[in-house]
Amino acid sequence: MSRADHMDVAAYALGVLDPQDAERFEEHLATCWACAAELETMVPVVGLLSGIDGETMAALEQTHTDPALLDRTLHAVRLDRRRNRVRQLFATAAAVVVFGTVSGVGLATVFDGSQPLPQAEPTQSVPTAAPTGTAGDPGDPNIGGTEPEGDEHRATDPSTGVQTNMWLARKEYGTQISVRLARLPGPRTCRLVVIRKNNTSEVVSTWSVPGTGYGTSARSDALELSASTSATLDDIAKIQVQSIDVGGIATPLVTVADI
Repeated sequence: MSRADHMDVAAYALGVLDPQDAERFEEHLATCWACAAELETMVPVVGLLSGIDGETMAALEQTHTDPALLDRTLHAVRLDRRRNRVRQLFATAAAVVVFGTVSGVGLATVFDGSQPLPQAEPTQSVPTAAPTGTAGDPGDPNIGGTEPEGDEHRATDPSTGVQTNMWLARKEYGTQISVRLARLPGPRTCRLVVIRKNNTSEVVSTWSVPGTGYGTSARSDALELSASTSATLDDIAKIQVQSIDVGGIATPLVTVADI
């Protein structure tokens, strides 16, 4: 990826990229930890700029800045509040960089960019340790004591040994995903990624794994979490659990591809 892609964060946050460049940056953002973190830090800045009156800001400008460029920038900031696609990308960036506590963080929530970023707090969709089951029994069909909705898909990675059961259910908004993970060592940070058939990807959840791991000899409880995506079931090529290192490099842990 070129250095220019890493320098588009501010322009994208302000909404001044043309559609082609914006689409290219979104594809880059899905795999670049550094840009996702930088984009998150710009959310409050963009929120502040959107509240500044254009005439006041112009009156304070004492340099030779192009007035037309200033007007376009302020107009783009105001429009940014109404762009659903941009709000969704802010939510995705927050999901990439905001880690949960021991139990982790659940769904990436689409939020109004004018509000402060949400803190990691337990919700109904956060990862939880299964009350029953062992590392040798990842196929227990109950998540949280109830039968998951949707078709079940199982996978075990031959290299990492991580096991997963995923249940995918069609919804009006897209697809609901219920996940159970076992033989997942820690400590590490993980994320759940939906990969579409057009080769685009979406991070739908992130969480932290404690040193004991989940479904291991040190902790027999499996990890359970739920997430959702706007992608329809027919558009999904595979779903992957990835481990993220401190440099933002993603390594696949287990992949469900028989969708």
